[in-house]
Amino acid sequence: MIIGVPKEIKNNEFRVGLTPNTASELCQHGHRVVIETHAGIGSGFSNEAYQTAGAEILPSAADVFSAAELLIKVKEPQAIERKLLKPHHTLFTYLHLAPDNLQTEELLASQATCIAYETVTNDLGQLPLLLPMSEIAGRMSVLQGAYFLQKSQQGRGVLLSGVAGVAPANVLIIGGGVVGTNALQIACGIGAKVFVLDKNVESLRRLEQRFGNRIQTFYANRENLKHCLQLADLVIGAVLVAGASAPKIISRKDLKLMRPNSVIVDVAVDQGGCVETSRPTTHENPTFTEQDIIHYCVANMPGAYPRTSTEALNNATQPFILELANKGTRMALMDNIHLRNGLNLTKGKLCNTAVAQAQNKQSISLEQALKLL
Repeated sequence: MIIGVPKEIKNNEFRVGLTPNTASELCQHGHRVVIETHAGIGSGFSNEAYQTAGAEILPSAADVFSAAELLIKVKEPQAIERKLLKPHHTLFTYLHLAPDNLQTEELLASQATCIAYETVTNDLGQLPLLLPMSEIAGRMSVLQGAYFLQKSQQGRGVLLSGVAGVAPANVLIIGGGVVGTNALQIACGIGAKVFVLDKNVESLRRLEQRFGNRIQTFYANRENLKHCLQLADLVIGAVLVAGASAPKIISRKDLKLMRPNSVIVDVAVDQGGCVETSRPTTHENPTFTEQDIIHYCVANMPGAYPRTSTEALNNATQPFILELANKGTRMALMDNIHLRNGLNLTKGKLCNTAVAQAQNKQSISLEQALKLL
C-alpha cells in the first residue's frame, strides 16, 4: 500500500502523522511511504531521517494526496486538504466532527473513507488513540492556567502553590477521566488546593484513593458546581462524551459566580467545549475574556509540545496503521471491531451515531458501511 503523510497546516500545529521509526516499520512490511517535504521538521524529524527509514520525500501536499491510498495525519483536514480527498482515499486522523458541520459535509462530498482516532476503542472500553493526547492536554491545562493567572496576562495574580503564610490557589477540575486525572497530578504536584467534580462515584473514589486528602471530590450536580465556581481561581473543563459534542456544564450565567480575572481552560473545545462561552482559539492567540473571565480554548493543545506528542501518538497509532496497510482498509475494519468503531464516514455516508445526532443527520450502521467499501 502507498501511505502518505502531508505536513500539518492547522495554526501552530507542529506534530506529524508518522515518526521515522513508524515509517521504517511500514517500509519493512513492503509498503511505500511518501512524506511531504519538511512535514516532520516541527517535531524535530528531518527529511533525511525519513529517507534513511526508507520513505520518499515529495515536494507538496498535492503530490502526497495524489500518490497515496492511506493518508495519515494528526489534525482534521483543513479546507484546502479536503478538496484533495478522493473516493479511493482512506484518511486516518483526529476528526472531531460533532461540532463541525462544514467539515462533515465536505468529507461526505469527497466520498473518502475517514477513520477518526478519537472513536477507536480497545478491550477495556477506552479510547487508546485519544488517551496519549489527553494525558498531555491534561498536564498542559494546569501549566497554561498558571501562566494566564499572572497579572501581566490579565489574570488574578495568584500563584497556584501559594507560599509560606499565603494560601494556595483553588483549582476546579470538572471531569475525572484521563484529562482530569493528569490535570490533578500536576495541580497537586504544584501544591494547589484542588476540587474535582464527576458524575461517576467510582471515578471519585479512585481519585481519592490515589491523591488522598490533597483533593476534595464532589458529585457533579448544580449546587456543588456553583459552590466550587465561587471558590475557583482556575477551572479546567475535562468532560468527554466519545465522538459527541461536549455537554455545556458551565453556562454564561455561571461566569458571574466566579472571581474576576479567574481562568477557564476548556480542554473539551475540540468537541465544542463544555463551557457555553467557549470558542476555539489558537496557540498564536490562545485566550479571550468574557464577563471578566479569561478563557483558554486552544483546539490543539498538544501541538505545543510536538516532539513528545508525535512520539506518544505514534506509540498508540502504529499497530492500527500497520493493520490498515497490511490488510487493506476493508479487511482491517472487518477483522478489528475497535478500528471499525473509528469509522465515521465512507462513500458519502455518515456512520457515527453521535456525530449524526449532534448534526441532526442520518447515519447508517457500521455493518452497512462495510458493504460500501
